[in-house]
Amino acid sequence: MISLTRLAVFSFIAFLISFLLFPVIIKIFKQLKWFDAPGTHKIHSDFVPSMGGVAILVGAFLALIMTLPFLQWISMKYFFISAFLMFLIGLRDDVLALSPRQKLFSQFLPVFVLVFLDHLMLVSLYGFVDDVYFSPPVAYLISLFTVIIITNAYNLIDGIDGLAGTIGLLALFFYGVWFFVAGQPYLSLVALCFAGALIAFLLFNWQPSRIFMGDTGALTVGLVLSYFSIRFINFNFQLPVDHIAKFNASISTAVCVMIIPVFDTLRIIIIRLRNKQSPFHADRNHLHHRLLAFGFSHSTAVKWITGINLFFISLALLLKSQPDVVLLPIAIMICLIISFVLKKKQQSILNSFNNA
Repeated sequence: MISLTRLAVFSFIAFLISFLLFPVIIKIFKQLKWFDAPGTHKIHSDFVPSMGGVAILVGAFLALIMTLPFLQWISMKYFFISAFLMFLIGLRDDVLALSPRQKLFSQFLPVFVLVFLDHLMLVSLYGFVDDVYFSPPVAYLISLFTVIIITNAYNLIDGIDGLAGTIGLLALFFYGVWFFVAGQPYLSLVALCFAGALIAFLLFNWQPSRIFMGDTGALTVGLVLSYFSIRFINFNFQLPVDHIAKFNASISTAVCVMIIPVFDTLRIIIIRLRNKQSPFHADRNHLHHRLLAFGFSHSTAVKWITGINLFFISLALLLKSQPDVVLLPIAIMICLIISFVLKKKQQSILNSFNNA
């Protein structure tokens, strides 16, 4: 059994490696002039180095090499292969940009490895509707779709300084603690090592940012989060009812943990379809864009969005004895209220501007 001390030590080692590496890669990328250039749908107006995911991945993996037993590397080999493949796709996009469709289709390789070889699968409705189990083809399709959606949803929130790192850290910390309590210490170790690396990233990404996560980081961390979300749903559903880590709402709890990328992506897709635009069309309708339009700074917007995420996690903890049919409608209702408030606030600002 891995002790809490060991978890803390190697999470700190991941942090330290990444922390020491970030100034080096920032200097190298500046010398090579590998910048994320300003654009019409981007917030920043300066040329800032991207590919912060390099230091995140190196920090987490080197810490895991030091502590993760060889047999665990073997048992989790497809997860690590998948993460590395997704990292390469992100690297390709950061160096030589891919179109949205090219980036999406290229992700099917690492996701295929994770779903078909590692058997990362959603096999039923997990009690949301009793005795509903998916046939293998349906289970594979739903699992592929879920991993792709979560990975890209996380990538889409990487729009302002500190946001993706903070939301990723929050989710990974939750999963790290939960898997330890649930008796899965090696999954906890992996989650907390990535969390440690993200803490280091935030020290260089907080406003004003010295480096961006880039697709090397956002796609890789997004894939890691999708992995832990599905593992959580499966392991939690199998826990005894009286286990201290048991949440009666497996699906809804995972949704609450990942509420910001899930809610923001669904909201954006609906807005774009309503405006008869492609779901791949870049715009400034994301949650963080709306808060910036209200006059918030990057750091203030991140704090508000993090507060929303913490509220939903607290809601899941408070209602952990309730099933999905109770928690999920409550979560959806709160999301609708947030959307309504944002829309009203936006209209109020537009009316004030037109009357000025």
